[in-house]
Amino acid sequence: MIRATAMPTDLNPYGGVFGGWLMAQMALGAGSLASRVGKGKAVVVHATDFTFPGAMDVGDELSVYCDVTATGNTSLTIIAEGVGRERNGEGTTTVSRGTFKFVLLDEDDRPRSVRSEND
Repeated sequence: MIRATAMPTDLNPYGGVFGGWLMAQMALGAGSLASRVGKGKAVVVHATDFTFPGAMDVGDELSVYCDVTATGNTSLTIIAEGVGRERNGEGTTTVSRGTFKFVLLDEDDRPRSVRSEND
């Protein structure tokens, strides 16, 4: 869904990429998919199951991959996975995973059905 490069401001005090930055990038990617699938405004209402099985260094590229795993009346559940690619090569490793739940909103910011009238 998205790609981003880890910059020095994205590091934690130990020199690794901050988990909060990874979570934010995953939320951006998942939100993009939710808006595309829902054809409109979607807001995250729940985030769970975060794991950080790998690490990234400054300059590495993060790719965020997302998949809709469940569809409710007004909600979409999306799993996001972050894959880091080393800056000066092709080596990759999964660095993060998490689950996001989004609710679709209408123009008055009230929950609306996932299914449109034209489906």
